Amino acid sequence: MSEAPGVRSRPGRRTRWLVDGMNVIGSRADRWWNDPDRAVRRFIDELVDFAEATGEEVVVVFDRRPRDLTAGTRGPIEVMFASRTGRNAADHDIAEFVAQAEAPETITVVTSDRALVDRVKQRGARVASAGSFRRRLDATRDPQ
Repeated sequence: MSEAPGVRSRPGRRTRWLVDGMNVIGSRADRWWNDPDRAVRRFIDELVDFAEATGEEVVVVFDRRPRDLTAGTRGPIEVMFASRTGRNAADHDIAEFVAQAEAPETITVVTSDRALVDRVKQRGARVASAGSFRRRLDATRDPQ
């Protein structure tokens, strides 16, 4: 498996985020489960806004794919969908992307999944919790 598009280091970029999309969506009890496809679309929009505001590199991997969305570039971010199906389906792909990265120590994986945290740390990546990243997104949208 080749390195995820967008995960390669780009000159001038500060942080390289590799986001476990459903894990971050699930970190906020905003009734996202009533319409998970809408939650995915909304989160993509939030990540685009974040990347545009910060200049940071963002790749997001989702466990599920809404029927009307395809993988690819959305503005400054890369959107990917798991190659497997089911709960935590993106975890395998995220761990593989880190393993294939030329410089895994430059990647910060965003997840609160303990098993995934262990896997990516063993491969050299840094980790940020879903909650801390969510607060970062919120702060970018509502600077004080």
